[in-house]
Amino acid sequence: MDPTISVSKGIFVFKNGATKAKSRRKPQKCQNLLDKATTSAFWYRNYNKLWSQIRNHLDKLQTSSYEKIMDNLLGFVGGCYQSFEYSGVLPTAALLTGINQIDHLSQFETLADNIRNNTFSLVVLVQSRDCPSVKVAIETIVSGFVEEQRASDDGESKRLKRNQLNLRVLRSWYHEKHQHLDRKPNLCVIMPDFEVFSPDVLQDLILILNSYAEDLPFVLIFGIATSIGTVHSVLPYHVTSKIKLSIFQSEPSIVNLNKILDNVFLTPYCPFHLSGNMFELLVDIFLFYDFSVKGFIEGFKYALMEHYFQGAIYALCSVANDREELEEAVEQLSAVDVESIRQLLSFRPLIESLDNPQEVVDFLTKDDYLRRMLPSMLIEVHNFWFTFHCSLEMLQALVQDLPKNPLGKQLRELYAYCISTDVTQTSDYKECMQLVAFMSKEEILSKLMNVLEVILKYTEWNDEASIRGETIFEVEPLEQMNNDLENLASQIAQAGMEFISENASEMNLGSIVSPNMGRQELKQKLLCAARQPKMESAFTKCVQSLVSYLTNNVFRKYLRPLSCGPPLIELFVFNDAATVRRHIVGVPRAAVHTALNNPHYYLQCECCELDDDRSLVPTLPDLSVAYKLHLECGRMINLFDWLQAFRTVVDESNAEDSKLDPKIQARFTRAVAELQFLGFIKTSKKKTDHVTRLTW
Repeated sequence: MDPTISVSKGIFVFKNGATKAKSRRKPQKCQNLLDKATTSAFWYRNYNKLWSQIRNHLDKLQTSSYEKIMDNLLGFVGGCYQSFEYSGVLPTAALLTGINQIDHLSQFETLADNIRNNTFSLVVLVQSRDCPSVKVAIETIVSGFVEEQRASDDGESKRLKRNQLNLRVLRSWYHEKHQHLDRKPNLCVIMPDFEVFSPDVLQDLILILNSYAEDLPFVLIFGIATSIGTVHSVLPYHVTSKIKLSIFQSEPSIVNLNKILDNVFLTPYCPFHLSGNMFELLVDIFLFYDFSVKGFIEGFKYALMEHYFQGAIYALCSVANDREELEEAVEQLSAVDVESIRQLLSFRPLIESLDNPQEVVDFLTKDDYLRRMLPSMLIEVHNFWFTFHCSLEMLQALVQDLPKNPLGKQLRELYAYCISTDVTQTSDYKECMQLVAFMSKEEILSKLMNVLEVILKYTEWNDEASIRGETIFEVEPLEQMNNDLENLASQIAQAGMEFISENASEMNLGSIVSPNMGRQELKQKLLCAARQPKMESAFTKCVQSLVSYLTNNVFRKYLRPLSCGPPLIELFVFNDAATVRRHIVGVPRAAVHTALNNPHYYLQCECCELDDDRSLVPTLPDLSVAYKLHLECGRMINLFDWLQAFRTVVDESNAEDSKLDPKIQARFTRAVAELQFLGFIKTSKKKTDHVTRLTW
């Protein structure tokens, strides 16, 4: 019998004398897709430098945020099995991470490294994709423990075969390897995507691990993105009774985002800014689509890249606030770049404000003169953003806990408000100031202390930056604000004491009410007292002075919107929200329609180029032809008529032939099947020779 003949269908492999390769080729390193000319360009070097600084700040913030929960988890893992007795249940930790946290998997990789380095444990990270069945899950766990020990032993132990990867072999290997130790290491199994695991696999795996826990000290860690109720919905009682669950809660995504904005993006650390529309777009995507902090950061990075890619002049925003460095950067600008600066919208008000005609001519015609003036203008913009952020945090400290929060309570809400409009002219701001004016002495003084702490924070930040040799800003406006607010605080405190004593005296109604007074006489005296003009107390005047000072000397002066910003402010702000929306907000329905209706848009081939989107040519893909024909039909599509129309388009030479080419029919059948797979049509139960159109 021929060796390739079989009762059942199959594929027969002939090695033809080929042998297995003895060594694998080393994977090549991923090369940069950008050429040397791009990576050495002025804009790219500054972009890379700024993003590296932002990335460092983000990493430090992420580390500090997870430090506490990491310490608690390490204490939990290290404290398991200290009594050297198995209690009948598996010690299990449930880490509630929240959905779409930054680098969700990398969090657990960092946790695994910390457990290895800071506790006496062996760790294996098991993902759901590696555990389609219980058998494969156990093989993955056993292999992970053995390979980790092999790595620590410099490859001295023997590699186990696949048929040896079971818990019995792991038990023998574990006791043989650690028989000389008084205390043996824990075996920590981390499952970062608990919700994605098959419930049956999880249940069986936990029961099997529990049956071996008397000899193997297993510790389980579940990564849960939703809530702790997921554990009870996935695992029945007879399984949960075999684990001892400890819950650890990490910060929710919204709290994480607020921290990143307050400590990185909306600070002087980051000279690059987003306009109000652009900022609201990224925040709306976060709040209404995915709650992904990583997605927000990637969107910010994309906007940063788009901003720098516009030209060399837009890279000037990340140059340090130092005249020498700015002069060196300005010297690298070409004549075209200098002319682009003159085309900025904020450059015209500068020219119109000049009184000297010769200075106007120099600005408009002499490149060298403009280059000499650019460092001073850029330093002015840096200082504008420094006082803007300080005033923004001062306003937040003042209004964040007011009733109904007219201006919001988060810094991101105030930023989007203040960068788009003059906040002091809005009704919400006036409502906030009225609420502040109605506060008691203790409440106003408490808010003033918070405002002064913001000024002190920015002053200390600037001093530390000068010591490190980083960007230095002008702090004279902050020092003046600090002195004025301290004086106002002392006046309010003194006036408040007098106000309390005055109120106590006014509460004495003995001068109005007498024992023998009738009701009508009392009513007349109270009405006369109410009609008399009430004198404003010193406390009220001090509070009004405070509100007036903050409005006119701080917020109106320093919280100016982009339209009222200093010259060259466009170099520091990205405003093209439409471009970013088109690239980061997926529109799959429109993309599929464009691809099928006009394939040239994506393929860029000459054969698919159309003069009109509604036209049909034989060179279009079969799927595109069938799609465009189905758009011309109603809800019910006759397959025979559809086939004839398809045949007329793709085979014009034989369109009048009564005999149908089987190849054309096969091509049509395949196109219809693909349209059904994409969800544009479905088979009809009423008419067997018709299909039902599902879209549009």
